[in-house]
Amino acid sequence: MNKLWDKGVKLNKKVEEFTIGNDQTNDLCLARWDIIGSMAHAVMLNQAELLTNEELKSLLKVLNSLYYRAINNKLNIGPGVEDIHSQIEIELTKELGDTGKKIHAGRSRNDQVLVDIRLFNRNEIAEIAKLVAQLSTLLLEKAEEYKDTLMPGYTHTQIAMVSSFGLWFASWAESLGNDLILLQSARKLNNHNPLGTAAGYGTNLPVNREVTTALLEFEEMNVISSYAQLSRVKSDLALTNAIASIGFTLGKMSSDLVLYTGQNFSFFSLNDEFTTGSSIMPQKKNPDILEIIRGKCNRLQSLPGEILMMQVNLTSGYNRDMQLLKEIVLPSVNTIKECLSITSMVIENINVNPDLLNDNRYQPLLSTNKVNDLVKQGIPFREAYQQVADQIGKVKFNPPDISGYTHQGSIGNLCLERIRSRIETLLSELSSPEADQLAAKILLKCKNGSIFV
Repeated sequence: MNKLWDKGVKLNKKVEEFTIGNDQTNDLCLARWDIIGSMAHAVMLNQAELLTNEELKSLLKVLNSLYYRAINNKLNIGPGVEDIHSQIEIELTKELGDTGKKIHAGRSRNDQVLVDIRLFNRNEIAEIAKLVAQLSTLLLEKAEEYKDTLMPGYTHTQIAMVSSFGLWFASWAESLGNDLILLQSARKLNNHNPLGTAAGYGTNLPVNREVTTALLEFEEMNVISSYAQLSRVKSDLALTNAIASIGFTLGKMSSDLVLYTGQNFSFFSLNDEFTTGSSIMPQKKNPDILEIIRGKCNRLQSLPGEILMMQVNLTSGYNRDMQLLKEIVLPSVNTIKECLSITSMVIENINVNPDLLNDNRYQPLLSTNKVNDLVKQGIPFREAYQQVADQIGKVKFNPPDISGYTHQGSIGNLCLERIRSRIETLLSELSSPEADQLAAKILLKCKNGSIFV
């Protein structure tokens, strides 16, 4: 019997394969978290006197062995087994017989998958946050290095006002800092414990959900059992919103770099090892790496819409449609982590052109500065504007010296420490206990006898 719900009726093979879908592949990402959740659940069952001390010890011993198989990629889901939850229970029953069969008391696969996903999401949020902070740090270092190196700023893709490479780099660092705020929100929603809500309507067994909440280091629990299932979409939606926001930042920055590394701009250049060639044009040095980042990140921005559409006509309670959330969320986590890592490589190795504003085509960049200089002399702004416009029209415009930038966030006063401090604070709030730490803590408490009845 490979299915936890098997009642002896053979299921149509095509129906079985269609229903299981990609769970056998996707669920391997959740294996270590399923095992840790089962450890905590077993401890709770022991405290509820539904498992003896000896049964708990034997279950934890086998679960610990399965955990190390999982982290070493030696735990697989067998043929005909629906998911990782089934596989773990099969392994426990094979080793321990009736004791292994007791592990499922007081829970359903519904709350089991929920706790797996919460633990997975919480951990991945911390990993993503570290990569965001790493990229932000690089951007701030570049901003400091090139704070006095000027470049054109654009509106409507037309030359607009003077900017600096420092301002350009710093703007993306601050954008990533705001992305951390969304990650913080996602972490909070994913840090509520659903374990013990069973199929969404609780259980008449004497479970104590405070026990698993503490053991798994959740901030608090999902209080109402029937809400736990509704919260699955919300917690995944929060994570994908954060991922989409980071994707927006990376995609937009990559688009700038694709444009600015082109020969018609030459603001930046990439080393040869970061470019590809053409099969027909010998001169080509294509920024494929940036285009792939942009393409992947554009796709990531569609994730919240996919999740919302998936649940738009679902009634409350568990629906099997929710299984498909894993196909959206799990791959997206790897994608954004990969894009963050590659973008950091690009930024670390990018080259800046320091002599851009020597080109006469950029003289109009300082027209607004000239207007403001006249305003400082007491001329009304609109009149000063017209005077400078006339000079430009008659090709008599002489750009002024660049000065007067003192306000916060301007090219003369980037306030980089404020951005750095904000990011460091957010990162510290996004840390999360790793799987090994959680597993070790549960086992150590049991070894010391501190959580036995």
